[in-house]
Amino acid sequence: MSLGFEPVSGRTTVQDGVYQQLRHALMIGSFDPGQTLTIASLAEAFGTSNMPVREALRRLAAENALEISQNGSACVPPVTRARLDDLCQARVAVEGLAAELGAPRLTRADIASLEQITSEQRAIGRNDSIYDLISKNQQFHFTIYRASGSDVLFQLIETLWLRFGPYMRLLSNHVEPSMRAGTMEPSGRHLAITTALRDGDFLRARDEVITDIRTTQETLRPLCPQVEEIRAVAFSSFGKG
Repeated sequence: MSLGFEPVSGRTTVQDGVYQQLRHALMIGSFDPGQTLTIASLAEAFGTSNMPVREALRRLAAENALEISQNGSACVPPVTRARLDDLCQARVAVEGLAAELGAPRLTRADIASLEQITSEQRAIGRNDSIYDLISKNQQFHFTIYRASGSDVLFQLIETLWLRFGPYMRLLSNHVEPSMRAGTMEPSGRHLAITTALRDGDFLRARDEVITDIRTTQETLRPLCPQVEEIRAVAFSSFGKG
């Protein structure tokens, strides 16, 4: 398994180090939907014993980033159209609010940093690793969301991005040939977002963030199987009658 994991050592850091690196790898789509992750192969990649890997997988399963089968193995959740739509609906609501709160609090230096990230994405999209591009995408969005000043919103967003990881894998495989050919913009709506921020039009910046999410959703929908899902509980009628 070659995922660029760094060896983790030190009694107080090993478990958290494995968890954080594996969490980031899942978030940027380093694993295929449905892929099985074995404790032995991950322990070898991290240069650790099985115990910290087992604990990291348990924590990630609790965050719904992984599924644990009856035999105890962990696997990346499969992608479905219904799950995609559900996740994107939640992302629009939570990230739209974080962008609305964060945009007015960004400094000129912050906006300049966002513009630099956008430029780096364009260069990466032509030549370098698609996963470096996704990491830059995360850095761009999280800069805006952190500026919201809301720990609760930011934690929700991290959880949603973690569960969105398999879809990022699907997206990267789909768009990589177009980006290499120069027929697709690697930075998505980021230029439009930074332009709105420079103009001081913070509501437009929020709307562009939402458009970025919706555009990704529409690109992914035809790629996701339409699997029958268990219907969600209708809470609107709770307590009535």
